[in-house]
Amino acid sequence: MTSTLPAVFSGELWIRRFADSARATEPQLTSLDQRVGDGDFGTNLALGTSAALARLDALTRPDDAAALDAAAAAFLDEVGGTSGPLFGLLLQSLAATVTPSGATAASLAEGVADGLAAIRRVGDAAPGDKTLVDALTPAAEALHSASGSLRPEQALADAARAAWQGVRATARLRASMGRSSYLGERAEGIPDPGAVGVALLFASAADVVRDLGPYLDGDRSG
Repeated sequence: MTSTLPAVFSGELWIRRFADSARATEPQLTSLDQRVGDGDFGTNLALGTSAALARLDALTRPDDAAALDAAAAAFLDEVGGTSGPLFGLLLQSLAATVTPSGATAASLAEGVADGLAAIRRVGDAAPGDKTLVDALTPAAEALHSASGSLRPEQALADAARAAWQGVRATARLRASMGRSSYLGERAEGIPDPGAVGVALLFASAADVVRDLGPYLDGDRSG
């Protein structure tokens, strides 16, 4: 079972769907983070996307770049913890590469690659450390490999599938960074919440995610 791709890519609709996904899955995200982290990831993601909506609503007919920039500012300015700045950097990088006239698969690939590089500089995390980098790296690689003829929404669907695969892989990793690194074997078998949040972002380009279960269990094509 797969989500129906939107007819036309819209940065504004992407952020609005992401906000709906964050609200719908907040209890599941919180439960995951309570097992391996501080327990605040679901709340912070929901707060960040709600703040993004408030900034979007203040704009008059925002283009793709403006919508992504508004979301980036919300996460950078209004969300605490580790997740706010990192998601803000990713969205900021996307906003910088998406022109007001619209996104392309190539511009999205450039923005995600830039965001990944910025996050790795700031957080000093690498693939295999059991962080959101483990979902963002395969998503960036999928976008980089996307055919130039792909529509933006098709490229993002490929990125979402790769990100969910990365999420599921984190359940087999032992964390080497963050609070979960202190839990040792107790954190094994649990996917990284930040990685889940990244996959949620990409999946929301197509549709609202209301239940993480099928994605974490691998029952969806994503």
